[in-house]
Amino acid sequence: NWPALLILVVILLTIGGNILVIMAVSLEKKLQNATNFFLMSLAVADMLVGILVMPVSLIAVLYDYAWPLPKQLCPIWISLDVLFSTASIMHLCAISLDRYVAIRNPIEHSRFNSRTKAIMKIAAVWTISIGISMPIPVIGLQDDSRVFVNGTCVLNDEKFVLIGSFMAFFIPLIIMVITYCLTVQVLQRQATVFMCGEVPKQRRSSVNCLKKENNTENISMLHNHEGASHLNSPVNKEAVLFRKGTMQSINNERRASKVLGIVFFLFLIMWCPFFITNVMSVLCKEACDKDLLSELLDVFVWVGYVCSGVNPLVYTLFNKTYRRAFSNYIRCQYKPGKKSALRQ
Repeated sequence: NWPALLILVVILLTIGGNILVIMAVSLEKKLQNATNFFLMSLAVADMLVGILVMPVSLIAVLYDYAWPLPKQLCPIWISLDVLFSTASIMHLCAISLDRYVAIRNPIEHSRFNSRTKAIMKIAAVWTISIGISMPIPVIGLQDDSRVFVNGTCVLNDEKFVLIGSFMAFFIPLIIMVITYCLTVQVLQRQATVFMCGEVPKQRRSSVNCLKKENNTENISMLHNHEGASHLNSPVNKEAVLFRKGTMQSINNERRASKVLGIVFFLFLIMWCPFFITNVMSVLCKEACDKDLLSELLDVFVWVGYVCSGVNPLVYTLFNKTYRRAFSNYIRCQYKPGKKSALRQ
């Protein structure tokens, strides 16, 4: 059974890849910041998909979707599936919001940002996810017709499918996309300001590089109302160093945003087909071919599961620290490094 063998490989890669992410954030000092704590928690959710959800789904595939396990396990399995899928989108939504606030108001954010605060935010994400998935075992154990259709273990409560899909996917997705776009916009504006030269806050909205070419001597990183700074003065050297450091920080943020953008995009294209088809199966009813929708859902849910194993590959391709850490762990050559303030 080649499809089953392929699925088994995907399961093993999903579990192994996410274990590497958890190890990297736990052991590498360079990766221990708020965003990577969220990514580690996301990796926990993805790893649990590989351990608790995908193997049961594989068993269902082998039995031609006839539920072979005790009936009481069906609503629990569906609940875990919803829990970890919801946790994934909630983590990405929280990352997007947290990064936007950090880049928009860095001083205020850094004052209230710590490992404890990050853990509290992660706990809130898991609490919301548990709250959304908790009703499933309750309604399923009370009435098994709400989790079984012709012997197949599948959620059969139209109201929950609709409300759950919007609460667990579409609303967080909209928030995630909007905040990510705003983050990119803020970074672009900051880069433009520093490329053109720092200007007073009240004039920042009218920054124009071409206009400044005729008046560059009046602009420096440390704005001087008298225009008396000189190229060789200590103050100007300090300003140049500050400018370089700030520009480097902006470039780091832009690189990190690109990596997260890829993660967001992959999640979007891999889970959207399932949730759109899921909602269609409720809304169009008799107008749609139910057998076709059921077959599409069986395919699309596995496309969504594959997303759980893709993120470690993205980190490996686009982040040197993750790549180096994964290589060391696989070769059993881990060496504790010195603590670094470098932000990834």
